[in-house]
Amino acid sequence: MARPPGWPDRLADPDDPEFAPAAVAWLLDQGPGEWRSLPGLRDSPAALAYRARCEVRGRLDAARAAYSGLRRELAEDLPADEIDAALAALEAEGAGLLALEREVDLVAEALRGRRWRPRL
Repeated sequence: MARPPGWPDRLADPDDPEFAPAAVAWLLDQGPGEWRSLPGLRDSPAALAYRARCEVRGRLDAARAAYSGLRRELAEDLPADEIDAALAALEAEGAGLLALEREVDLVAEALRGRRWRPRL
């Protein structure tokens, strides 16, 4: 099996016998600790993947909202260099969340049985 671009580095291929338990552990790491105490998520990899996707998208939406409003909301409270630094941090966070969203989507697809073939 080929790993598609954006596949999480620490996860084995979906054909590996350890993939499903490793994917569940990885998905649990993407959310709050309370997820570990919810058997309905832990015991259903597809439901967990869906919840993780919602979590990442919510975090991405929050980062976008913070980025778009930070200068307007804090212009009178922070010096320009602090605003610029905060915006740069939010931009980096957004890029990381976009990559994570891709990873979660790929893992969800693999848990549903999708496999990728190498391209020549």
